[in-house]
Amino acid sequence: MTGRTRVLAATILGSSLAFIDGSVVNVALPAIQDSFGAGTAAMQWVVDAYLLPLGALVLLGGAMGDRLGRVSVFLAGVVLFTVASLACGLAPGLGWLVLGRAVQGVGAALLVPGSLAIIGASIPAGERGAAIGTWSGAGALTTAAGPLLGGWLVDAVSWRAIFLINLPLAATVIWLVRGIPDSRGPAASGPLDWPGALLAAAGLGALTTGFIEAPSRGADTLVLLCLAGGAGLLAAFVAAEARQPTPMMPLGVFRSARFSGANVLTLLLYFALTGVLFQLPFLLIGTHGYSASAAGAALLPLSLLLGGLSRPAGRLGERIGPRPLLVAGPLLAGAGFLLLGLRAGDGRYWTGVLPGMLALAGGMTLAVAPLTAAVMAAVPEGQAGVASGINNAVARVAGLLAVSVLGLLAAGAGDATAGFRHVAYAGAVCAAAAAAVAAGTIGPRVPA
Repeated sequence: MTGRTRVLAATILGSSLAFIDGSVVNVALPAIQDSFGAGTAAMQWVVDAYLLPLGALVLLGGAMGDRLGRVSVFLAGVVLFTVASLACGLAPGLGWLVLGRAVQGVGAALLVPGSLAIIGASIPAGERGAAIGTWSGAGALTTAAGPLLGGWLVDAVSWRAIFLINLPLAATVIWLVRGIPDSRGPAASGPLDWPGALLAAAGLGALTTGFIEAPSRGADTLVLLCLAGGAGLLAAFVAAEARQPTPMMPLGVFRSARFSGANVLTLLLYFALTGVLFQLPFLLIGTHGYSASAAGAALLPLSLLLGGLSRPAGRLGERIGPRPLLVAGPLLAGAGFLLLGLRAGDGRYWTGVLPGMLALAGGMTLAVAPLTAAVMAAVPEGQAGVASGINNAVARVAGLLAVSVLGLLAAGAGDATAGFRHVAYAGAVCAAAAAAVAAGTIGPRVPA
């Protein structure tokens, strides 16, 4: 096996652990809920326990790789993710499962930024573009396969199998990584931003707890303290980043209106997407009687279109500029959310799910690649890595908040169909707002 092949195989398989885990768990949630006799709030924690450390620590994970060694930190992330997957698969109770998911999130925060950094450091510049394209395409395919594979495992084996299948994949990654030379960033100095990471995690955790507990507790003392405390901790995080000599989120990049606008767009669009995709399996399996495999297959149009057409959409954005696609994409995605909401009572796939899913998939396909290009072009070249990392973290945080906030909206609806409809309509509003943000802040062309 050549060095380039080893690097690609290790980084693709390693990042696939996190990508698959992010998409496979949703279709297993109804089975997990039945297994433990748990409520909706517990299922929200199964998802958010993973997204919370991932969103809060992914920027720190990238900085750790630059300072301590990219391969070393990537490998540590893989090992941590593997141990946590085993714990999830063998969890005797819901508390252990949620704890295992949180540790998985920490592992993912170390390995996700490390995978691309290893490609950048190990593959010559002339071959790097093709390597990143291969990595992206493989990631899209594994993400597409995740719900289908997860649904099949739930039906054929058990929900526990979706976690245990990570073990042989991780063992292969560990074997491949051993032959890759370690590397560090050119400016790998200065203290790691632990205060910022802890404030971000604590603030997001407090907000998430408040929103998840609100349906059962109402506006009681715990809920209000969590919401107020979370807001205060996030304000303290921003203040700390302004004073930190080596912040994980340099605030200076937000002086660019393009960059700020692109991140608001990301927050709105991924908030809507994650909230709807969290609720959809409960509707399909719990209300319409789909098997877990069928519910996973229902999500295939989204993954397949994203994987197959994102590169052409990126090339189109280069020709005509990102703004038309970043307006049209969210509007089309919003139409998809609206269709899914309107047809929530129709359990037939071809008339109830597919039309909305196709519109949603088309809209996300139009938006994702131009959004990445707009983010990267909105800052000086030397800050492109930081900008990309921040945008990635924003997408993760959007998903974290969506599960709890839109879960609160669904809980007040009375039944699963009405709850999903409310969430889908809220998603349509967020997508329309994202299109408006793009129209107002994203320039007609990416700067040369």
